[in-house]
Amino acid sequence: MTQHAQSQSGFSATASTGPVTTQPQAQTAGRTMWVGWIWFGGAMMILLGMFNVIQGLVALFNKNYYVVGPQGLLVFNLTGWGWIHLIVGALAVVAGIFLFTGAAWARVVAVVLAVVNAVAQLAFLSAYPVWSTIIIALDVLVIWAVIVHGREVRSADTW
Repeated sequence: MTQHAQSQSGFSATASTGPVTTQPQAQTAGRTMWVGWIWFGGAMMILLGMFNVIQGLVALFNKNYYVVGPQGLLVFNLTGWGWIHLIVGALAVVAGIFLFTGAAWARVVAVVLAVVNAVAQLAFLSAYPVWSTIIIALDVLVIWAVIVHGREVRSADTW
């Protein structure tokens, strides 16, 4: 039976029936279990970005896919919203990738893009109501994760 004990210097001593060995422990100062929320936010930004890219490409190349009500879409036509979804989606994928590094600018960009995406989905609501509502909810979850737990990932050595 093996027992583990940790000394003040960050080394652990493993005691068993054999000789005692010491092994260095990984230094995790400054990080808590909440870092998973940032990684979740990064993964969701990548996923939502890919969904937006697909949604934008469909709006650009298949005009009959989305059914627009008699009121039409807010501000732009379907082609305009296709380009907006495509650009916001591509930027969201990049921001999501950089969220894993802990860069402060990536957190700011991720929050801004999630807000822009939520507003764009709100305007796109008449064309695809259920999907837009789901994406808005996920955007709000990403905003919460990045704002509340953004300081948990501080440097690129968290991979």
